[in-house]
Amino acid sequence: QVQLVESGGGLVQAGDSPRLSCAASGDTFSDYTMGWFRQAPGKEREFVAAISWGGRWTICADSLKGRFTISRDNAKNTMYLQIDSLKPEDTATYYCAAVRGDTWYTGNYYYSPDRFDYWGQGTQVTVSS
Repeated sequence: QVQLVESGGGLVQAGDSPRLSCAASGDTFSDYTMGWFRQAPGKEREFVAAISWGGRWTICADSLKGRFTISRDNAKNTMYLQIDSLKPEDTATYYCAAVRGDTWYTGNYYYSPDRFDYWGQGTQVTVSS
């Protein structure tokens, strides 16, 4: 099974544009559809974006489109989340997730955390205004 480790979080300023990374190991990374979720204190885990095993298809939460970009580099076994123009409301723990598969589902299929089988420990992003 795949193991996931996030990095790139920390204390950042509003308006900054950090890039989060998710490094995978233990299995063939290109066999997995990947996703990013986030969870703010006292709130449910929220879908951010997902990307297909080869990177051909992506989906982003409607409310985050335009500022969040998901990508992956299968040669480096790494997925990324580029966040542009951080806002204080982006403060959360960001998690990467994986599910084995070679079928891409449209609509809001990947919005539910239950669609993913493997999770990282998360990286905290705290945005100061």
